[in-house]
Amino acid sequence: MTMTANLRASLLMAASMAGFTTNDALVKSLGGAVNAGQIMFVRGAIMMVFLGIFMRLARTPMPVRKALTGAMTLRVTGEILGTVFFLFALFHMPLANVSAVLQALPLAVTLGAALVLRETVGIRRLSAILIGFAGVVIIIRPGLEGFTIYSLSALCTVFFAAMRDLATRRLPHDIPALSVSLLTTIAVSVSGLVMMTFLGGWQPLSFTDIAALGGSAVFLFIGYQCIVLALRGGDIHIVAPFRYASLLWSIILGMTFFGEWPDAFTLTGAAIIVATGLYTLYRERVVSRKATAASISAASPPPARGT
Repeated sequence: MTMTANLRASLLMAASMAGFTTNDALVKSLGGAVNAGQIMFVRGAIMMVFLGIFMRLARTPMPVRKALTGAMTLRVTGEILGTVFFLFALFHMPLANVSAVLQALPLAVTLGAALVLRETVGIRRLSAILIGFAGVVIIIRPGLEGFTIYSLSALCTVFFAAMRDLATRRLPHDIPALSVSLLTTIAVSVSGLVMMTFLGGWQPLSFTDIAALGGSAVFLFIGYQCIVLALRGGDIHIVAPFRYASLLWSIILGMTFFGEWPDAFTLTGAAIIVATGLYTLYRERVVSRKATAASISAASPPPARGT
């Protein structure tokens, strides 16, 4: 990849994190006045409109039968449960704290790939993963007053999001990403509709509520599209670290709109998580380079005698 392509992809990754975090802030601004099921349903319905229009313009196929696999079921389940636990944590925790815990997701995916998918993870990356999770413990402070059921909910979000990402790796490669997004959005919306009946039913929405949910869907859509373009347009080891921009965005938005100032525990734990995440990416790059060099060496013909 050229430096220009990687720079563009890195900026797109940072933009995607801004989109996701702004979506979180808009949902949090509802303050729990709208139940989680209704949020999932309304936001999902708006997202389906955006995705449907985008897929039609891009002439993206929708291979439903091919997509309905066990991996898709796991992915959808992880997305639904992850969303439920995330909303529960988001309404009761500072935005920066939730975001800081979620920074452990790449570490959780790497660990899950080793345990579930049997991918090789060396002692150095495993050590980095364990240290990163220690950073999560610092943030949630088990045994102290900082640890609540909401902290546990944020941890559950990491678990189910990792399950979603690992299941995504098992999806057939010829299924378009937009098709996967649309099927997942439909499932989340239907789940929200079911949940809504058990959480007080439909609540009248004010203009402010509708604007917040509409804006949330727009920024979520922007985040999804930017992250796809970023991962397809740049080298992964250069682009991936810009995921951590979401932590910066969440601190800024939390302070600006909710008066939430991250404490020393949150900042320390977040720094540990980010540092170990960056080191894990670095080790993956080193291992990938060694594997590439070994394959090239094995494919090269032996030198002729006398040369």
